[in-house]
Amino acid sequence: MKKIIGIFLTVALASGAHADTARQAQLLVQKYPVVDGHVDLPYRLQEHWDDVAVRTRTGDFDFERAREGGLDAPFMSIYIPATKEGKGAKALADTLIDQVEAMVYRNPEKFVIARTADDIRAAHKAGKVALPLGMENGAAIEGDLANLQHFYERGIRYITLAHSKANHISDSSYDKTKIWQGLSPFGVALVKDMNRLGVMVDVSHLSDAAFYQVLEISQVPVIASHSSLRHFTPGLERNVDDKMMKALAKNGGVLMINFGSYFVHQAAVEWNDNHDAAVAAFEALQGENLTPERRADFDRRYKEKFPYPYATVAQVADHIDRAVRIAGIDHVGLGSDYDGVGDSLPVGLKDASSYPNLVAELLKRKYPERDIAKILGGNVLRVMEANEQYAAGK
Repeated sequence: MKKIIGIFLTVALASGAHADTARQAQLLVQKYPVVDGHVDLPYRLQEHWDDVAVRTRTGDFDFERAREGGLDAPFMSIYIPATKEGKGAKALADTLIDQVEAMVYRNPEKFVIARTADDIRAAHKAGKVALPLGMENGAAIEGDLANLQHFYERGIRYITLAHSKANHISDSSYDKTKIWQGLSPFGVALVKDMNRLGVMVDVSHLSDAAFYQVLEISQVPVIASHSSLRHFTPGLERNVDDKMMKALAKNGGVLMINFGSYFVHQAAVEWNDNHDAAVAAFEALQGENLTPERRADFDRRYKEKFPYPYATVAQVADHIDRAVRIAGIDHVGLGSDYDGVGDSLPVGLKDASSYPNLVAELLKRKYPERDIAKILGGNVLRVMEANEQYAAGK
């Protein structure tokens, strides 16, 4: 009987401790500005419009879930597909910015455009969701520095120089063809002009050579808005290795951890590789008989037979742990890639209401409050301010 009572008390105490940690996590995400380096909402709405001022049935982000999760400033990704290089990229970027501005115009009591770190802090105090703008893929610059000025005036505060293919600015981590062996001559000029204006350089998606070249040129700290650590996904150039993490810290920059399972653990990388090979074989066998319906049915049956290996909150925290250990607490942030990684988000981090789950995990790992505040947003706000001050000549 005493043994049974002892077991009951142990479980009760553990449950109480868990509840206390969850409550503390909720308090922390409300107390400090939470900044997410990359949310792909604008392109999602371009494909299928949704009123994100209220709770939506689809997607990863809306106002209600952002408030539940304590999210104060999701950088709205002005995403330009690599196929748009030289084919209307600037026009698409303007359209996506228009879309974000329309969200604010329709819901000024909920959303506000943020152009500075102070704007984000003010939105946090006012209980609004700030919408800073980041351009994913510099294709929209179209080889003209006047377009950089144009997008700065429209609110763009970081640019991911390339995406899935090399462009006129930089080589891409995903592209086996390294056209420039780093940055193009125009890319070098662009980085310098971004520094001049106060637009952060985003090194996510870049080839390793381009990454290091940016660090050599930039006079201010840079960000990786949605990347994770290659240590956990060997061979995935899209993530950064330990040497790159140290170099980013020396620059004063911040790695913003991507939540997507593909970027978090090797099992998801291998699943994707096997799935892609199976799809290619299926399509080859189908030939002229291939239809979208057959392709979708194949996907469904494949996933039933080979379930997707979702990452966990703990595995995302493992990336944070290692980045902190290698680079220091001042150089780590969050870049979920919500609305950008499809159905690959970790268990416990499925949407914008989930940040407290990650904070709870950090609390379990004995992270002090001041360090959690830096990871949630303090570090990237510091980088924003460094860029602003350099541009202002301070």
